Amino acid sequence: MRAAMAAYRKEEPTMLFRRIALIAALTLAGSACAASPDKLDAIVKSAMAGSKVPAVGAVILRDGAIAAQSVQGRQRNDRPRRAGADDVWLIGSTGKVMTVAMIARLAERGVLAWDAPLDRMLPELAAGMLPAYRQVTLLHLLSHRAGLPRDLLDLKGAQHFFTDARPTGQQRLAYIAAALRDQPAVAPGTAFAYSNTGFLIAAAIAEKATGDSYEALMRKEVFEPLAMRNAGFGNTGDGQNRGHQHGKPMLDMATFDDGAPAMFAPAGFLHMSLADWARFNLDQLAGAKGHGKLLAPASYTLMQTAQPDSPAGLDWGVQASLAGRQGPALVHQGSDGNWLAIAVLFPEQGSGALVVANAADDMGADKVLNGIFGKLFPTLSPAKKGP
Repeated sequence: MRAAMAAYRKEEPTMLFRRIALIAALTLAGSACAASPDKLDAIVKSAMAGSKVPAVGAVILRDGAIAAQSVQGRQRNDRPRRAGADDVWLIGSTGKVMTVAMIARLAERGVLAWDAPLDRMLPELAAGMLPAYRQVTLLHLLSHRAGLPRDLLDLKGAQHFFTDARPTGQQRLAYIAAALRDQPAVAPGTAFAYSNTGFLIAAAIAEKATGDSYEALMRKEVFEPLAMRNAGFGNTGDGQNRGHQHGKPMLDMATFDDGAPAMFAPAGFLHMSLADWARFNLDQLAGAKGHGKLLAPASYTLMQTAQPDSPAGLDWGVQASLAGRQGPALVHQGSDGNWLAIAVLFPEQGSGALVVANAADDMGADKVLNGIFGKLFPTLSPAKKGP
């Protein structure tokens, strides 16, 4: 599988649990002398030392606000300009929960229904989809229980989406029409099977129901209510942080080896400032305690509660404990192969951390971010009680 889409495949919650489990021993060993949040700059610098990662941004959330923030490194490894506090970062599939929030807003108003069947929501595609998918619901799509493969099986045949001039909504319809002819990875509605395609389908459903584009809906339903003024879609541009792969900045996306096309935005192809990313996640923490601004209490509960026989809600990975710390914990990671982002929230503690690098595993970003979280976890939640 191509490198960039393989990176998307690493984003599933079970993979993140395994990644964090690898640093659990380090976290527990360092808990007695863990650095406090006001030492975040030192933590990030230490984790980056000797690595090939050009820049890292990190935010600690506590008590309804940003408790500490650090940005270290360069926007590009071939230029001297430093990354800054107002720069934007591509947050990969950690943006999936933002797509869920948009859908939830529409469901709360009765524009969409969580349990409507797919053949009724997208009737123009019903004749061409496999019968197994016709009764799939929004709840299935956004909890990775629709049975869909992670991505279109014929990615080589989908390269044209990088140069497609049609509106992104039309592109998504073409992509998902083909995807709904792919054989299911598991029987729909029976098990967790991580899927980017499910989020593209959910976006198409929202577009059909409202007549607005996914991008317009996200601005109206999520970005504007939370004052996320620097949030946008697709890759970052000139003068901003750029993603890196194979030791160099990736400036022009042309194939799935390079990243993802713009129409992939609902699956987590969003960029934003650290402050904007924090605003959304602070609202998730507030919502867990009944004080969220964006959604009704029932919607936060739905998003943050694991589905039956699943490690995930909509679309949070849900853990009873995490790396030896008292839970529950909400987790997600994201990458297009050029960036790596990880979000971890402890709702009962009202705390969390968001960390992003403008490079991915092939340049050591996983080790850098693991090192940062290894120091941060003891400051976010007390040690787990009992076995």
